Amino acid sequence: MANRWNLVGKRVRVPEITSSRCIPESTVTGTLSFEVAAAHYPNLLAMGVDECARSDVYSFGGYDWGIELYPYRWWPGDNQASNAMAYLWFLGPAGPVHTKYTLSVLGNEIEEPVASFGVLEGLFSPVEPNNCWGTLLKPLSELGDGGFTLQYVLTVINVEPRPMELPGHLERMLVKGRRADVRFRVRGRNFRAHSSILAERSPVFEAQLFGPMAEKDMRRIKVVGMRPAIFKMMLRYIYTDILPSCNDQGGRSAAVMQRLLVAADRYGLDRLKLMCEEELCRRIDAETIMSMHALAHRYHCDRLKHACLQFLTWSPEVLADVFESSGFNELCMTNYRPLPLEGEVSRAKRSHAEEETDPGQK
Repeated sequence: MANRWNLVGKRVRVPEITSSRCIPESTVTGTLSFEVAAAHYPNLLAMGVDECARSDVYSFGGYDWGIELYPYRWWPGDNQASNAMAYLWFLGPAGPVHTKYTLSVLGNEIEEPVASFGVLEGLFSPVEPNNCWGTLLKPLSELGDGGFTLQYVLTVINVEPRPMELPGHLERMLVKGRRADVRFRVRGRNFRAHSSILAERSPVFEAQLFGPMAEKDMRRIKVVGMRPAIFKMMLRYIYTDILPSCNDQGGRSAAVMQRLLVAADRYGLDRLKLMCEEELCRRIDAETIMSMHALAHRYHCDRLKHACLQFLTWSPEVLADVFESSGFNELCMTNYRPLPLEGEVSRAKRSHAEEETDPGQK
């Protein structure tokens, strides 16, 4: 194993990091520099074959990197180990990492590069031999006796994962009806589905299809009290875990979302119910406030109930209209308890005092 010497050099900070984004890849590009000062150049000349100078650790692109310089590196066919060699090291924390980089050797006293190498592409990983990539340089004497700088322009390429495909595949499975083993009849419309998926998603379907009370002919089920469009939306959620969009005009979207919440409650789809409740909280207006509150009270939607009361508090004009509406009394009865009459208060106090009296003292 080669001896590694810590050469006193200085790391040049990257003045700027440029990034670009292109689906399905994202890249980040920057410069890693390792400067050998002229005062320390003699230390390189004094090193032996396969001894190296090592840079500090660079943190870049979400990973750690290092640069090593071998003044005299043995190379097959080179009996005298006359050439220098530079290595770009990948230090983790994970991999593999796809990169592209260029290497230039810059003289500290001249502006033009002493040597440069075209774009190199590598796949780094923490496991040898892919944890470093080497570049054969010129002999040390040709790199500049006034000191020099190794400069890597490094691009880290992060391949983004493809969008999740399972919901789309399951939705196609629902639409095409392949291997469907249960059929629903909803107001004259037929829907095919897969009993195993329904049972895993809904405890109601599980009991209906596989429970002890399930009948032999449960592969043909009639659904009452629900519209076909709502049942279709509920099935799509069961297969994809996605809340169906509902942005039609004329206030119908709020009504559709209310019906979907009722369906979710009916079949024990708690997450869908919460999603519908969250959506309904954003759709409260003067036209829907009463129906929203009635729905929240009936199906125990505390968040929606609170949002309705907040809407009334923040909208004095709407509150005045509600006072005059036929549903105002129902709103009060479901949220506020009437105060007892004075005689009832006295009787309640006496009864409470008697209950607290010790039986032996009566």
